[in-house]
Amino acid sequence: MSREANKYCLDANVLIQAWQKYYNPRFCPDYWVLLSELGKQDKIFIPEVVYEEITRTEGELSEWLKQSKIPILKISEPVTICLQRIYAADPLHKNLVDNTKARSLADPWVIAHALHENATVVTKEEKVTALNSTRIKIPNVCENMGIRWINDFQFIDELDIKFQCSMP
Repeated sequence: MSREANKYCLDANVLIQAWQKYYNPRFCPDYWVLLSELGKQDKIFIPEVVYEEITRTEGELSEWLKQSKIPILKISEPVTICLQRIYAADPLHKNLVDNTKARSLADPWVIAHALHENATVVTKEEKVTALNSTRIKIPNVCENMGIRWINDFQFIDELDIKFQCSMP
């Protein structure tokens, strides 16, 4: 696993939580301008399933994403083969998706796209460390597959992003 990546694959929670909590565009508009610019530079991308997860509900984040320059990668045959490799590597990897609640449907695809693109996964998820847990999270699968993962704060630090505050 390399220290830094040329590309970053964003999980939906990185956008959703930032929008709802700590980088809301009302007080941190530059963050969203920067993400769009990073998309234009082909440094970040999101899988189509992440795009669909966010845009299936109407709202400001959905509208922003539709207008952003972040590339949206479709599921292709090579990405599907990567997903098959992920599932074949460990039976627990199928527990990424919570079928009872139809949640985390994009998680396997985030990892498969990152594997295919040799990208770092950026997620808000934390690694599950309980030995008796049948739950598995993106960081666990990434580590099992040799895919680098970081959280969004590490992403900001790695890209040496600086925020400037001002008063009206």
